[in-house]
Amino acid sequence: MTKPTKISKSDYEKALADIYVELVKWQYWIKKKGLRVMIVFEGRDAAGKGGTIKRLMEPLNPRGCNVVALPAPSDREKTQWYFQRYVQHFPAAGEIAVFDRSWYNRAGVERVMGFCSDSEYREFLRSCPEFERMIVRSGIILLKYWFSVSDEEQERRFQKRATDATKHWKLSPMDLESRDRWVEYSKAKDEMFFYTDIPEAPWSVVDADVKKAARLNCLSHILSSVPYEDIMPAPMDLPPRKQQGSYERPAITTQNFVPKKF
Repeated sequence: MTKPTKISKSDYEKALADIYVELVKWQYWIKKKGLRVMIVFEGRDAAGKGGTIKRLMEPLNPRGCNVVALPAPSDREKTQWYFQRYVQHFPAAGEIAVFDRSWYNRAGVERVMGFCSDSEYREFLRSCPEFERMIVRSGIILLKYWFSVSDEEQERRFQKRATDATKHWKLSPMDLESRDRWVEYSKAKDEMFFYTDIPEAPWSVVDADVKKAARLNCLSHILSSVPYEDIMPAPMDLPPRKQQGSYERPAITTQNFVPKKF
């Protein structure tokens, strides 16, 4: 197997900086036109979804863009219509909702780990395409991304998480279990695509073996999927500050400053 080509740090940072500027323009356009955008991020554990979401959010105004990363459903939520707890997080006019995993949990981890019954799973495969068609007919722009990572690369990332203290939190019991269920997850993903890769809301697959390239490719695709124009305000020259009244700053000794260690 050919090892994927890495992207240099300088090339990556330059490309990312350019994309950041475009993302700001993109959000201005979405707010101005009152668009509603939903982006679903799915994929195998350690495929790089979180890193891409982090870069997507970094230049954006959080007042108009939020990440939805729901915990396991509560006992009450388990009795609701399956899609119900997701609907309340849908965007209003001018907003972007980013789903870090979504209703597709039922077709992935719930299916593979036995957290749902076969009838619940089959009902999901029937309902999900209709649910998403309703979303699109309502005027919401729905983008779905699947981050694809090879078995070898996923294992390398798991090993790094196991030895890096700053990444321990990323290695959950579900992650460890998924290491032994690669084929089962593959089969579940294939069946999920068969039923839910629909013309109204198609899946876009991101080759995620090279993290930096995956981020750039995904963010670029997002920008191209929602056409926009540059309507950012022109740079302004700030006038001189107005004269202030007299003021005497309190003595430094009256305040508790954070110690300077750096």
